[in-house]
Amino acid sequence: QVQLVESGGGKVQEGGSLRLSCAASGRTFSSWIMAWFRQGPGNEREFVATISRSGSSTSYADSVKGRFTISRDNAENTVYLQMNSLKPEDTAVYYCADSTGWDTRSVYNYHTWGQGTQVTVSS
Repeated sequence: QVQLVESGGGKVQEGGSLRLSCAASGRTFSSWIMAWFRQGPGNEREFVATISRSGSSTSYADSVKGRFTISRDNAENTVYLQMNSLKPEDTAVYYCADSTGWDTRSVYNYHTWGQGTQVTVSS
């Protein structure tokens, strides 16, 4: 059974940093495009970043470009999201997900989802 498990969330002051991890099990990790989404209070789930199967290509939402970095370690079956210069508006539950389509930003194009990890940024 395919499973994605996020970790690394927490509470941080504005301007701080966090590194999220998403560990995959149950299938060939390197065969899947991976992405991070987030869902803030009262908001729809939105795309944050995606990374290609090899890790050579990445794409970001405009709201996080230059502050967040997505990466992956196929040997460890893990995808990461390094978040710097955090803002209160980054407060959300962060989810990782997998897809077979490159740079697709709709939640409907993603297959497996983790349970999410809470990130809270205070001003």
